[in-house]
Amino acid sequence: MGNLFLPFYHLHDDTRESLQSEKKQRRTATWSLLIFLLASISFGSVHAQDVTISGTVTDAKGSTLPGVSVSVKGTTKGSTSDMDGKYSVSASPASVLVFSFIGFSTKEVTVGSESKIDVVLTDDVKALEEVVVIGYGTVKKKDLTGSVASLQSKDFNKGVITSPDQLIQGRTPGVMVINNTGQPGGAATVRIRGNSSIRAGNNPLFVLDGIPLSGSSARPGGSGGFGSDGGNPLAYLNPSDIASMDILKDASATAIYGSRGANGVVIITTKRGASGAPTINFNASAGLSTLLRRPEVLSADEFRQAVKYYAPDAVTNSYDFGSDVNAFDEITRVAPVQNYSVAVTGGTDAGKYRISAGYMDQKGIIENSQLKKYTASINTNYRFLESKKLGLDFSVLFTQTDENIVPIDVGRGADGNLISMALAWNPTRPLRNTDGSFTYINNITGNPIANLAAYKDRATVNTIVASIAPSFKITNDLEYKFLYSVTRQMGIRKGMLIDGIVNQNTTNNGFAFVGNNQETNQQLTNTLSYNKQITPSLSVNAVAGYEFLTYANGWNTVNASGFTNVGLNFYDYLGYSIANNRGASSYRSPTNELQSFFVRAGFNYLDKYLFTGTVRRDGSTKFGENNKYANFPALALAWNVSNESFLKDNSVVNSLKARIGWGKTGNREFPSGASRDRYAFGNQSVSQANFGNPDLKWESSETINAGIDFGLFQSKIIGSIDYFNKKTTDALFERTLAQPAPSGRVWVNLDGEVRNKGVEVALTGTVFETKDWTWNISANATYLKNSVSGLPGFYETAQLRGQGFSGVLGQRMVSGQPLNVWYLAKYAGLDPATGTSMYVGADGNASSSVDPAQNKYYVGSPNPKYLLGFSTDVTYKKLSAVVNMNGAFGHYLFNNTFATVLGINNLTARNMAKEFYNTDIKESTSNSAAPSTRYLEKGDYMKMSNVTLSYRVGNIGKAFKNMSISLTGQNLFVITGYKGFDPEVNTDGSSSDIPSLGIEYVPYPSARTVLLGVNFSL
Repeated sequence: MGNLFLPFYHLHDDTRESLQSEKKQRRTATWSLLIFLLASISFGSVHAQDVTISGTVTDAKGSTLPGVSVSVKGTTKGSTSDMDGKYSVSASPASVLVFSFIGFSTKEVTVGSESKIDVVLTDDVKALEEVVVIGYGTVKKKDLTGSVASLQSKDFNKGVITSPDQLIQGRTPGVMVINNTGQPGGAATVRIRGNSSIRAGNNPLFVLDGIPLSGSSARPGGSGGFGSDGGNPLAYLNPSDIASMDILKDASATAIYGSRGANGVVIITTKRGASGAPTINFNASAGLSTLLRRPEVLSADEFRQAVKYYAPDAVTNSYDFGSDVNAFDEITRVAPVQNYSVAVTGGTDAGKYRISAGYMDQKGIIENSQLKKYTASINTNYRFLESKKLGLDFSVLFTQTDENIVPIDVGRGADGNLISMALAWNPTRPLRNTDGSFTYINNITGNPIANLAAYKDRATVNTIVASIAPSFKITNDLEYKFLYSVTRQMGIRKGMLIDGIVNQNTTNNGFAFVGNNQETNQQLTNTLSYNKQITPSLSVNAVAGYEFLTYANGWNTVNASGFTNVGLNFYDYLGYSIANNRGASSYRSPTNELQSFFVRAGFNYLDKYLFTGTVRRDGSTKFGENNKYANFPALALAWNVSNESFLKDNSVVNSLKARIGWGKTGNREFPSGASRDRYAFGNQSVSQANFGNPDLKWESSETINAGIDFGLFQSKIIGSIDYFNKKTTDALFERTLAQPAPSGRVWVNLDGEVRNKGVEVALTGTVFETKDWTWNISANATYLKNSVSGLPGFYETAQLRGQGFSGVLGQRMVSGQPLNVWYLAKYAGLDPATGTSMYVGADGNASSSVDPAQNKYYVGSPNPKYLLGFSTDVTYKKLSAVVNMNGAFGHYLFNNTFATVLGINNLTARNMAKEFYNTDIKESTSNSAAPSTRYLEKGDYMKMSNVTLSYRVGNIGKAFKNMSISLTGQNLFVITGYKGFDPEVNTDGSSSDIPSLGIEYVPYPSARTVLLGVNFSL
């Protein structure tokens, strides 16, 4: 090759020709090589181009699997299988397809030259071991040592759901959920294993994605005729965003939450992003709500007959106005409801996201009532560095609720509220005069449609929950995580009463108010988690942490009266009122902080023997200087019996675990600053509202729990049985100082104890399962026994309201009985001679001369002895049906509606209940109602809470995927002997802030709803 560089003139002709030939050959070879390389690249490029891969995914039995995730490994490409198990995805021949589905092993397949790839997924034992969220971590269900119930989104109740507690009603043993009212977004009572506190709170702690919620709401309250229901503090959450709810019931599970775990813990986990191409999921439903049931009152003709029978001397034109009116129909309606939610998910292994939005518009069955809810959320999960050891989770939730509230104030007395007015309205009297104006009678007998028109009441609450959580995997087994969260709520409520609409004679006495509430809660949590297989026989799951929480809230309200109706909203020009007619008040909560250190360690030896130890040390500003800190320990043991050699490969018992645990928890759900001197600022005055107690200490509960979990016949039947015994001591209580001390109140710890014992049973079974048919049945039952002992004296609560019931209390906290037991006069029927009520006296004899107020006896408990839940689901090919029922038994309710609103003593001015129309013994119209067993009824009920029929349409074209259509009936019927509105009721009758239970007093009635829904993805 060196000759090529020789000067040309040194070469002979033949050599030159030879060289030219050689150059030509080289050029030819060079072009050939270039063409070959380009062809190779082109060929490779052709093979690197994506092609469409399709196929069918089935299980080992050959049944198709819908909803299987099919992703191209290392990319954002992917899809899901349709209702027939078919999928289609674009990928290159060198790509690897990843098939994943809950309950099955993940499978990877290299594409190669195949364009059609059918895949069979096999059951994955590990995947079937459900992961349960517990305090500050997760654990496999098989490794649980405490009593924990876990519900996934597929297990939730369906229908018009405004708050998360409604999702789990009747779905798990030991949990009682009562919808206190039928008002949209109304308050609920949630109890886990019964009531255990006399004065402090009995509601469980709710934790949202690691953020402990305060359990309060910034929605301003109402009274004085305005709607009194406080609303549900969880109404700002969108149920469509919730992935699972885990309920921690015994102290060995809740001790990690220390002073807030005495009443159980409900952990809410929201849905997260997933790897793959962006996917849009859309849900929509719309339906109609109607009145579920109501007390039976007399029709116009029956009313006329009743007056002639009970009051024959009444002048006809004083009670019979010639009409036929159903006032209750005039204030109720067939109410539309609509609900929409949309979510976008996607991302890669390095970053995932989920963005969602929701809109609900629920009109209530009472005219003018309405709830609108707007929600939006975003959560992201990022992993940084090549090792992916650095993580960052970020989430924001925003909600706005707008309410139109109607004048249903359960604090009203003889004049009643909207519901009592409608029930008791004389059915022969027109609601309007001939000139179209509202009929006015007097201040006691109100006109329901006039009151609807006279009140205007609006409330808006804005809620923001934001959190940021960086984490770092120090090693493969050790991870540090920091969580900061802030919850901010702001509520405003504006109300006005145009008094001239109710009473045309008071045209210049309008009233208005504006209330503002705000709440800010912050959290700082540091945790260090350690998970390691120490040896082939021993694994450890541990967490240690430090947490600081702060809660701050305040409110202010202004009001004024004396307005004349000129067509403007009174609350928009409060300053126009006379200065003497204005009022203002405000409040700021004392410092409320909680500092905690906690550690939990779990050990698994040979996958047979499990141990969990927990301790939390809490320090709270709520308690006295001498007792600011307290320790809350717990221990639990479990034995996986089915892993022993004598049960291995057993054809009947495939899983069996025995558990036992003990733990101590606390309760701090009482006002902040209770242990200190507190002052109230009045009109140019200051008074001491509370005297400090430096020795005030924590109310504490100790629980022993023993249980077994089992699976039979290859898990065709699975279930659990738990026994618990809970003792609560040092009850927190506010009482009046004993004289001759200064007048005032002080918080103390009471002697005595409250015990809750019970048994819980849960069973789920597959009746049969074929290629086309599946039928499952689930049931749960709870037996509860509550008792109080050692109390110094007794404490009363349960305000009973209405005509003649001023200052009447119907329940006591007394040793030897359950909490909140009924102490009422014993009704012994009507005296045949006088037609008046007879009651049992101290001598045991019945007489109409016995004073019912002075002769009260223990007559029953409002606490249910038994809770029952039942559900079943049947699937045939693409069609499925789900039925859910719930009920409670063994308790008594006081029908305050019957006692003071619908009695015979209302005649002739007002209507009465058909229940009291009895011609056997003529009751006197002067027979006054009294707090007695006459109005105490068994509260047993079984309710058809929801029924859903759904059809999986599948894919429609290339745009709509996994479409399904559903029809849901909610609160379709209730089986009960109770005569009031609904046995699922709990009107607030608290006295001196001691809670009550089991009262019905003219509440917002429950609704029956039918919904048509559709959901699909894009």
